[in-house]
Amino acid sequence: MMRETSGLVSVTGYQLFYRKFEPAEPRGTVLGLHGGPGCTHEYLLPLTDLTRRGYRVVLMDQLGCGRSERPKDYAVSTLEHNVEEVEQLRQSLGLGRVHLLGSSYGGLLALAVAARYPAGFQTLVTTGGLASVPYTVAEMHRLIRELPDGLREPIDRYGPLGMFQHPEYLRAVRGFYRRHLCRLSRWPSHLTNSLVETNHLVYGQMNGPNEFTIIGTIKDIDLTPELGRIRAPTLVTGGRHDEVTPNVARQIHQAISGSEWVVFEESSHVPMWEERAHYIATLARFFDAHPAEGSPVEAASSAADEETRRGRDG
Repeated sequence: MMRETSGLVSVTGYQLFYRKFEPAEPRGTVLGLHGGPGCTHEYLLPLTDLTRRGYRVVLMDQLGCGRSERPKDYAVSTLEHNVEEVEQLRQSLGLGRVHLLGSSYGGLLALAVAARYPAGFQTLVTTGGLASVPYTVAEMHRLIRELPDGLREPIDRYGPLGMFQHPEYLRAVRGFYRRHLCRLSRWPSHLTNSLVETNHLVYGQMNGPNEFTIIGTIKDIDLTPELGRIRAPTLVTGGRHDEVTPNVARQIHQAISGSEWVVFEESSHVPMWEERAHYIATLARFFDAHPAEGSPVEAASSAADEETRRGRDG
């Protein structure tokens, strides 16, 4: 039986919204970080499937997003501030060491948290995450060059003019999203709600007018040189058709020693929806292989190891 609680917690001087989903006997905690920047936690609700595998799942809305407080000055909407939000929320809720999972921009955020606060997490997972914004943008523009003429031409025509609201440009952007954000014929309501409720003051401040036109405060961020410091077990995931391409995932995988890389062949940017069962099974397998200290899984594993040692010594 899963129990859900939610509330607001004071973090960095603001009230941030969280939701906690708990099985009867949690074997570990998964803290999920949404993307955008400016989106909401709602599209990550498939992660609650992990409660059936024994994991507590905690989701949050970053500052200015969803049901969290809106700041008076959006100059605080930065990657650095988001890092402090995550760490302070983890401490305030008493979550201990968590399995930290970030999707899209949340993947960039998770990498930054891992580099800054390595003691706070047990494992690290990125899904459609990125380390280098400039490289990711270059990869997205490679995808644009591969679009059919009817979609590529309006992007090439109106984008350089800054005419991001032109109807033909918007139609082409939607076509790009249908190929590289979510390939399902019918988008799940939780995903569409999350996109509709995006705070465009946050998105515009940090990102820009759309996914592949990143001109906000994150445009020059490249965490690649810092990834070598990450020592925790890391799983890098993404879709074969992801707007944050497999090449971007490979860059993260190659920079983090001992990391694992999984590509979901039928997915684009949201494999938690496009290949839900496979995605959840992949996460559960990874988390099971790296149990939190003191968890029932870790205790059972330690007992089995001790029994094996006794057998050898006897």
